[in-house]
Amino acid sequence: MKKFIIGKKIGMTQIFNDEGLSIPVTVIEAGPCTVVQKKTLESDGYNAIKIGYQDVEAKKKIYKKDNPKKELRQKDALNKAESGVFSKLKLEPKKYLREMRTEEIEKYEVGQEIKIQDMFQSGDKVDVSGISKGKGFQGTIKRYGQSGGNETHGSMYHRRVGSMSANTNPARVFKGKKLPGHMGLENVTVQNLDVVRVDGDRNLLLIKGAVPGPKGGVIVIKGTVKSGK
Repeated sequence: MKKFIIGKKIGMTQIFNDEGLSIPVTVIEAGPCTVVQKKTLESDGYNAIKIGYQDVEAKKKIYKKDNPKKELRQKDALNKAESGVFSKLKLEPKKYLREMRTEEIEKYEVGQEIKIQDMFQSGDKVDVSGISKGKGFQGTIKRYGQSGGNETHGSMYHRRVGSMSANTNPARVFKGKKLPGHMGLENVTVQNLDVVRVDGDRNLLLIKGAVPGPKGGVIVIKGTVKSGK
């Protein structure tokens, strides 16, 4: 059975195993998720299900800045297309939607709730995907870990990119040259992490090590595609 769920990163802490060793873990509030749509090979060309995570009000209230108690108006939390889907299915609106490929779609029905204990257990290996922290515009030393130039003897070339290309031939900058630019805010996947503990009562998943994204960031947890052996 293919395993997957959507969650939210709570933060990092440590726990102790039976030998008394400290294990750094990331705490994730995972699920419950609701099946919103089923895609089949006959109708869509592939098998998958779409699941939703975290309830959201259909309308959100906008308050006055200098008076938080004074409500100005209400604004749609979802666009018309999203609202129409949930209205047609008579489901509670969900804030985050993700599509999961699976060949076992007969095990799922629209409206079915997926909980963390239904998918994972201690000892499982997982791949975790999330949006990395944004670092803004950065140079090549921070962005790619390159070395800097001489700090003395009047080099005047401390944190710049170095040689750009050959002089007369080919007389251009090669495609793929590492240059300063926007860093972070990219989808990052960390593979083959260990599930240390599953708390089904509180919908918590403890994964060994760090996972991408800031606190409160939405992440997708799937069964690993590599065995690590």
